[in-house]
Amino acid sequence: MCGISGFYSPSAAFSEQKKYYAPILSEMRQSLRHRGPDDSGTLLTDHCGLAHTRLSIIDLENGRQPMSQYREGFGYHIVYNGEIYNLDELKEKLRARNVSWQTTSDTEILLLSFMTFGADFVQDVDGIFAFAIYDERHDILTLFRDCFGVKPLFYTALKDTLIFASEPKGCLCYPGVKAVLDKNGLNEILSLGPARSPGCGVFKDFYELLPGSYMTCSRYGRKITRYYRLISRPHTDSYEETVEKASFLIQDAIRRQMVSDVPICTFLSGGVDSSVVSAVCGAELKKRGETLTTYSFDFKENDKYFKANSFQPSQDRPYVEKMVSFLGSDHHYLECGNHRQADLLTRSVDAHDLPCMADIDSSLQHFCEEVSHTHKVVLTGECADEVFGGYPWFHREEMLSSGTFPWTPSLAPRKALLATELTESLCMEEYVQDVYCRFIREINVLPEENETETNRRRIGYLNIRFFMQTLLNRMDRTSMYSGLEARVPFADRKLVDYVFNIPWEMKAKGGVVKNILRQASRGLLPEEILFRRKSPYPKTYNPYYENLLAGRLRESLADAGSPLRPLLNMPALNQFLDNPKDYGSPWYGQLMAGPQMIAYLLQFDYFLKKYKVSLQL
Repeated sequence: MCGISGFYSPSAAFSEQKKYYAPILSEMRQSLRHRGPDDSGTLLTDHCGLAHTRLSIIDLENGRQPMSQYREGFGYHIVYNGEIYNLDELKEKLRARNVSWQTTSDTEILLLSFMTFGADFVQDVDGIFAFAIYDERHDILTLFRDCFGVKPLFYTALKDTLIFASEPKGCLCYPGVKAVLDKNGLNEILSLGPARSPGCGVFKDFYELLPGSYMTCSRYGRKITRYYRLISRPHTDSYEETVEKASFLIQDAIRRQMVSDVPICTFLSGGVDSSVVSAVCGAELKKRGETLTTYSFDFKENDKYFKANSFQPSQDRPYVEKMVSFLGSDHHYLECGNHRQADLLTRSVDAHDLPCMADIDSSLQHFCEEVSHTHKVVLTGECADEVFGGYPWFHREEMLSSGTFPWTPSLAPRKALLATELTESLCMEEYVQDVYCRFIREINVLPEENETETNRRRIGYLNIRFFMQTLLNRMDRTSMYSGLEARVPFADRKLVDYVFNIPWEMKAKGGVVKNILRQASRGLLPEEILFRRKSPYPKTYNPYYENLLAGRLRESLADAGSPLRPLLNMPALNQFLDNPKDYGSPWYGQLMAGPQMIAYLLQFDYFLKKYKVSLQL
């Protein structure tokens, strides 16, 4: 895993003005150093600059970037962030064309595949990636992103100069690129946030390359090609065949994602998702005579303050202990304190360049930093709920037919704290509804499906396109900020393609949520783990934490120069801060309730200050 950045202009002469552009490229690279602290490099040609920071996972000796190949005197150059899981297949296709390679680096194989087959070769690539290739012969820069957007790639433009980077901070290093929020950007943060529209970079004129797409940039302009999309198909396999095939696809995805020249570990919550990943990894390592290292997370004193609710029915630790005993793993229990996760709220914004999932992000960032001291690669159970239908909005009728994003059923909790003039100016409900309808239109329904099944298909699609993307963003930024590569086997293309079309009567047969995943994992896990009721990522229930946040927000807003204060309804906010919060009624997803609203406002305030954001209302 790495950080990439660069710029391209068909009318420039960058190499002739090296003294000016080389420091810019170096600053862009340095801004992403946390993503790859092991090595770095830059390349400056007449029309293109490329920068790279490297986290060494595969071919530690020969994988330095930017990497170049030459044919007939013309250079082809690549900067790449990701991992490829079907490298042998790609090599076979090159071998059939008598193309040879010099290293074991997947970077070289990607570059040679592009040079041999053209940009459409990416359709055959199985992995998580974002990369840029500059073709000097034709003066074309091509940007690529993986199917589900596991790896990020942002871009903006000044006249005919395209600027790109793994994170917005890289683009903001380029002279003339400013942090500006217009009404759309504010709606992304205040109405959709911490989610955002696919392809939206939130800052004005910032974009993120859509998952499953590549973009070509040349003297003739820019063109985006969609090489992958989810397709609705009738499911023809029997229930027994479905379970068997799902079992193969799950285990195959996990095994393929274990590729690494450095030791791997797993996150283990004691739920079925992370336990399946850990069980398969543990069994594979045992064959090599190695022991799997696992990590679990919790908060100090949570055993004292935890109260079960419909969203978080149980604590993880008892189930983690059972899985550790079952796996025989080298396990580490990690804890986060209230002050620590509050202090890291600002660093979470530093990692995202935006307000994010508040303390859900900051605590995970703490845990990832702890893991990064001993490991560079971790496999997680992320995305299983989006793919297999683990959330309540898949089966609760009122959520299925809500006609909006089910993880944000109402904007009322947000609007109540914002200035009336702002909410009226933003037209928040209309903005959300427009985005919702725009992406609902993308998915084709099947004629034989009834209204309930059609709604489930649409919600399944939105989960993968929207909600899963939010969690993938969280996983990438929190892990890569400490140079830890997180892999997500449940976001495997073959697995998602198959499971997306399994009918609900199979996915939840007998009323069992994620039934297919549980049945497909029989024999891998103890029964009590296999059928444990879903409990999401843990959070603190200590009332001291809420009071700590409220005090910090009051202090920040007491500053007359606070950029956030004019955007708020201060009487309503003060009343909100004075009253206890409901920990069981989220305003986003399943975890973000009252305390997270305070944390989100703290992040927004810090974001406006740090990035010197200009508002265009």
